[in-house]
Amino acid sequence: MKIIDKSVYNFSKDNEPIERAKPGDILLFKTLDCFGGQISSENQLVHELDLTKANPAAGPVYIEDAEPGDVLVVDILDITVGSIGFACSIPNSGPLHEGSEVRTKVIPIEDGYAKYNDIYWPINPMVGVIGTAPETGSIACGYADNHGGNIDSKLIKKGSRVYLPIRVKGALFQLGDLHATMGDGEICGTGIEICGEVLTKISIIKNLELNWPITETISHWYVNATGKSYDESLMIASKELCRLMKPVYNWDQTDVFIYLSLQGDVGINQGTRPMYDDMVNVRIGIPKVQGKEPLIKNKSE
Repeated sequence: MKIIDKSVYNFSKDNEPIERAKPGDILLFKTLDCFGGQISSENQLVHELDLTKANPAAGPVYIEDAEPGDVLVVDILDITVGSIGFACSIPNSGPLHEGSEVRTKVIPIEDGYAKYNDIYWPINPMVGVIGTAPETGSIACGYADNHGGNIDSKLIKKGSRVYLPIRVKGALFQLGDLHATMGDGEICGTGIEICGEVLTKISIIKNLELNWPITETISHWYVNATGKSYDESLMIASKELCRLMKPVYNWDQTDVFIYLSLQGDVGINQGTRPMYDDMVNVRIGIPKVQGKEPLIKNKSE
């Protein structure tokens, strides 16, 4: 097992890898919270922090034999989190910011439960930031695009599998931004932000077209996509899901379109505005069907 315990704040092909790994390797990522440990009390507010150090991601890891046009497969084997998390409201961000204070809430994690005011609920840890390097440029870890990044899907958790497009040699894989729990949409701008560890297993699918990250759960396939509006994001995700479905289901686009209205599952991963300049992350998924081939075949299995 290889341990990844250093972080960067952007996805870029120019980032120097801190570790090398081979398909089949087990990687343990040790992650900071989304503000890099800057918050230690409820007296510290988001707008007082150094936000150039937001959403650190552990890595990157150079994956041997990974080439542009391949797909990186990441199995989330386990997630453990710290004993103290926090959530914050953010100035001018989210649907209730008018009339709300900018506030930091420290949230203890006790015996697998989060304590918020006078109520408790079981934690369900997830990975917010996960991705590979884009072909060109540099993208801050707080943003998402077709390389992955700040996808913020609560379905990227223990037992899930994530498929990521590879656009540079070695992939340059990294992850971070754990949440003990988070609601769909993350409407105040944070989940229960927390440090922790993520145990993963990696593999590669050679020469497979994939335009956007995919999450596979025990029961569903989901495309994650990002646009400047809900409508644009949903269109992007639907087109990619349709492209993947057509050869497996042997249906035309119209039959896929109707089916998605009957059995499709649409969710907003991250929709807080104007914090992310009108960036909306959505997912659209379909149930796995007995007798149908998987949308993506992992030939290493």
